[in-house]
Amino acid sequence: MASVISASEPSWIAPFTGLSPHQFTKLVTALRRAGVDATRRCRPWSLPLADRTLLVTTYWRTNLTMRQLAPLFGVSKSAAARIIDHLGPLLALQPRRRFARDAVLIVDGTLVPTRDHLVAEQSKNYRYSTNHQVVIDADTRLVVVVGRPLPGNRNDCKAWAESGAKDAVGNTMTIADGGYPGTGLVIPHRRARGQAELPAWKQEHNRSHKHVRARVEHTFARMKSWKILRDCRLKGDGVHHAMCGIARLHNLAITG
Repeated sequence: MASVISASEPSWIAPFTGLSPHQFTKLVTALRRAGVDATRRCRPWSLPLADRTLLVTTYWRTNLTMRQLAPLFGVSKSAAARIIDHLGPLLALQPRRRFARDAVLIVDGTLVPTRDHLVAEQSKNYRYSTNHQVVIDADTRLVVVVGRPLPGNRNDCKAWAESGAKDAVGNTMTIADGGYPGTGLVIPHRRARGQAELPAWKQEHNRSHKHVRARVEHTFARMKSWKILRDCRLKGDGVHHAMCGIARLHNLAITG
């Protein structure tokens, strides 16, 4: 089969990856330096590395089925699935290990509707979903940590610790919304029982807190332009690999 989409034509890159041709080239170069394109003893891939990377990002961006995606790249459905299974984990964002002393992070959880009911549960959106704890740098707005996915009915307090995000962040100052009481995170002030309203200075702190914390919501909105995060059909760790990979693409789109 002849391919319709190819990385050799720059005009295909932006709409199907969310990256500029320059950013996409940087991504492929980083993969090649990591040894992803090393010669294999088994049957070679039917597509070059750039086209395989474009196939995976196109899948994440459009959420097409294998039946729809494979003809666009001139491969079979099984070959497209193998490429996604192999390259998806290799595109994942590596969590940052060290943070500056004065760094301020923001954490929040987001729900990803997931077809695999072994890793998902019905959540507040009445769909089977997974809960993903995402941490961004408040200054640069880059994603620095993506926790392991948990069932969507898990509240953010438990998910913060159980996903591994808490351990990855360590003692770095991290702010969150009011859904994280008792976690040691910086959350908005709450009225005490019987208190009519908060003092003016606490209200001002809450307004400032809300303004800064909104940055993580903006990050989720940008990440979910990759439509696989609106209805993920991948099984097992596939949803985690997709979230981590899209976090890497999001960071690359910001930094150039």
